[in-house]
Amino acid sequence: MIALNTNQITPFFQKVKHPLNKQKITILQINLGRRCNLACTHCHVEASPKRTEELSPEICQQLIELINRFPQLETVDLTGGAPEMNYGFKPLVEAARKAKKEVIVRSNLTIFFEDGFEELPEYFARNKLRVIASLPCYLEDNVDKQRGKGVYNASIRAIQKLNRLSYAFDANLVLDLVYNPPIPSNDNFSLTPNQINLEKDYKIFLEDHFDIRFNQLFTITNLPIGRIKTYLQNKKLYASYVQFLESHYNPETLDYVMCRNQLSIDYLGNIYDCDFNQMENIPATLPNGETLTVETLLKMGNLDVITDIKTANYCYGCTAGSGSSCGGSLI
Repeated sequence: MIALNTNQITPFFQKVKHPLNKQKITILQINLGRRCNLACTHCHVEASPKRTEELSPEICQQLIELINRFPQLETVDLTGGAPEMNYGFKPLVEAARKAKKEVIVRSNLTIFFEDGFEELPEYFARNKLRVIASLPCYLEDNVDKQRGKGVYNASIRAIQKLNRLSYAFDANLVLDLVYNPPIPSNDNFSLTPNQINLEKDYKIFLEDHFDIRFNQLFTITNLPIGRIKTYLQNKKLYASYVQFLESHYNPETLDYVMCRNQLSIDYLGNIYDCDFNQMENIPATLPNGETLTVETLLKMGNLDVITDIKTANYCYGCTAGSGSSCGGSLI
């Protein structure tokens, strides 16, 4: 196959042909920091046990004020790193639950077996947290290749523990799993499988082999940022992968992309349209170009101050095929 270059990729904003407008903000997705007990190959955050960046008490308090002040917020989505390992996790959980918000924790599951975190499953259940957990395949070898040796078995044990606490059985205790495809090692690229069909395969296999249950499966496309971007560049596959995503662009996904109604907030209190823009350092701005922080939003007394969403070529990953978001396929 002839090597492709980035000049052959249509800039995303040209493909869309019109600005992507923000809708009413109902979701706060907060990245609490880069500290994690794992260092997964597909991690766009590039988290690891060696990272130390995390939320400060000052920003945590500002976020709690934001949650309390705006009743339009429906969901507080906590991510990382391993969000549970970073400062502010429990204060934010408890403030959001007290304010009657849905709280999502994006957990790697293996955190349950780290010293000092053994009580997390009971804490999750007590606070009725919705758990969205990475299990990039239902087969052990594929998971351990992406996430590290032993991660699959630890994840299975963690799901069994959550099931014993009534997760996936009680309507108030939701456990969703996330599928990430393997990182491409050659130019034989593919989109994520059909989410509904793959969910059936996951449920049959996991119930038959481990007697475990979960609610939904979300399929998420590997976006060419973070560790995946570095890997693709080293393999000289970056440009051809982005062009592959562009070739499967589906305009029907645009109404449902997650950046429409969410704010992504980093551990420093900066505001972005989505988690991917956060990792690529593309901040959200006011119409006059001023960048936004949590403090700015509090002073303005308004969450709906962003007019146009910032886009980049990796947005093709969210809009290819059936689309991809933190909540799985879009259509």
